[in-house]
Amino acid sequence: VIFLLLIGSPVLAMRVGFTDAGNNDEKFHTRRAYDLLSKGFGPGFNGPFAIVLDYETSKATGVEAISDAVAKTPGVASVLAPVVSPDGTTAILTVFATTSPQSAKTTDVVHRLRDDVLPAVAPGAGATAYVAGGTATTIDIQDKIAQRLPFLFIGVIGLSFLLLMAVFRSVLVALKAALMNLLSIGAAYGVVVAVFQWGWGGNLLGVEKGPIEAFMPMMFFAILFGLSMDYEVFLISRIREIYVRTGDNGSAVAEGLAATARVITAAAAIMVAVFLAFVLGDDRVVKMVGIGLATAIFVDATVVRLVLVPATMELLGKANWWMPKWLDRILPELHIDGDGEASPEARFAGSPAGGQ
Repeated sequence: VIFLLLIGSPVLAMRVGFTDAGNNDEKFHTRRAYDLLSKGFGPGFNGPFAIVLDYETSKATGVEAISDAVAKTPGVASVLAPVVSPDGTTAILTVFATTSPQSAKTTDVVHRLRDDVLPAVAPGAGATAYVAGGTATTIDIQDKIAQRLPFLFIGVIGLSFLLLMAVFRSVLVALKAALMNLLSIGAAYGVVVAVFQWGWGGNLLGVEKGPIEAFMPMMFFAILFGLSMDYEVFLISRIREIYVRTGDNGSAVAEGLAATARVITAAAAIMVAVFLAFVLGDDRVVKMVGIGLATAIFVDATVVRLVLVPATMELLGKANWWMPKWLDRILPELHIDGDGEASPEARFAGSPAGGQ
């Protein structure tokens, strides 16, 4: 557990965003053009954003004052001369930051303009101000995804927890599965942050430091949680089957692991090899997908599924299969194989074994 927490610790510093052409390989025209523009005009020239002023009752009053306030904002390199519509109801300010579009400082500039600078000067001029453009749009998208991620995590984990409780009639098995899956996914996040955001080993992979693509955490979580839950159900269903038949938790864990370990390992090895092949490509996003998925599957199939899960089940003993009676009555009866199953206590007491 300490090992997985250590690997996953970089996730605490994860910065989501969208990379720009500055992360492309130098053999691409987009990268060479990006570098020329940065050298000639500054890194912010590659991602300007527009401030749109909307006048309802007046005609472009105070535009110069607003432009001066924006130009004095920390992180702003320059502001072009305002462009006013013929009817004077709309004005546009083109703004260049001192940093590149993917920089966290550029994100801070956009938020500073929206939250502090423009609300202080635009209303006095009778204008409503909007910060727009490609760079501002990507910042909005990454902020929205970051805000919604916790809801995705809670929803998926909560539903899988209820489903596992209904299938295996156990609170601890379902809880353990959720926690173990989070450990393997956290390890994948940590490796991705260390390599692609911090640049550890980036030279070996041919990638440069930058933010983690905003959609990656969501995509990783959906794919990896599904894969790891697949391994979990495969292993635990076999353990549960043996435990129901024998009533011996220790032998059930040992036999279940022995029966499924080779299949899980073989399947994981194939997937790890396939995903590592993504690293051979040129695209940074494709490399990120390959490293993240390969790491998570390798960790899940070795450290988690073959060590942590059987170890915790051995230590917990019969407590693995604890289920409050009131909860057992509420949850629906779901069986992966067969029509039903009786508890080992009922079997040894001479009760019928319903459907087995």
